[in-house]
Amino acid sequence: MQMTAGAGPLTQTEIDLATAAAQRVVEVHRRLSDWLRPGLTLPLIDAFVARTLDSLKCKSCFIGYKPSGMRIPFPSHACLSVNDCVVHGTAASYSKPLGPGDVLKIDIGVRYQGWIGDAAWTYLFPPVDPIILKLTRAGKDSLAAGVAAITPRNTWSAFAHAVEDVVERQHGFHLTENLGGHGINLLVRGERSLHCKPFVSNSVQPRSQWPEGAQHPAPGSIVAVEPMIAIGTGATRTDRANPWPVYSADGSITVHYEHDILVTDDGHRILTDGLQDVSDLVKS
Repeated sequence: MQMTAGAGPLTQTEIDLATAAAQRVVEVHRRLSDWLRPGLTLPLIDAFVARTLDSLKCKSCFIGYKPSGMRIPFPSHACLSVNDCVVHGTAASYSKPLGPGDVLKIDIGVRYQGWIGDAAWTYLFPPVDPIILKLTRAGKDSLAAGVAAITPRNTWSAFAHAVEDVVERQHGFHLTENLGGHGINLLVRGERSLHCKPFVSNSVQPRSQWPEGAQHPAPGSIVAVEPMIAIGTGATRTDRANPWPVYSADGSITVHYEHDILVTDDGHRILTDGLQDVSDLVKS
């Protein structure tokens, strides 16, 4: 089987390395699930992520990351997004200790032997409101449905159709606008990239706005797919003082789920397999 990460075939050794990077992300989430408790602050959680990455002989590929158009580098080892923060929350974006009813999205990105793993999971601090449980079910089910649609026989739009159907038609929630998944591990100037084409929208868009939607997933490409969902609106906002975090425009609670997927000749392989089994309920 000849596979590419956008530029040349992947060897079995390279596939194994991509899997190893992704599985380190899963292991960080497993350890977080066991460790999280009420009363923790985001800086303490970020420090735990940094120590765990070091113990796994890998590094965060988020801290210091500065994409085009962003004036400051990302300042934390993980994205830590609380309640109405959808994604890209920093360790300084929420100052209170986490407690009853809080919803914490943790996005982990690692670099291991040159390869990238990138996946997010949502954690709940009890007691949990029934609508939040419904929201998390929509997130998990939409991710599973979208991943199931990834095959070279379909277009990327099939992923968006599957996700949108679960989130908006079955559950009545809202996919956040202009946010979606992305390619990873394309070799660019000698380094595997954290973000590259294709953009993988979570919602169906006109071809003029999302040209990749009409494309078929290329065997060997690796993507991070990530439904991001809010209770009340798909619109978002950011703050001037801290431009990284993205919030729901109406302040409603959000969730975020993400898998790394290798496209194969006849379908796909979930490189972050096992993440879906990580417990999301924080122990009291």
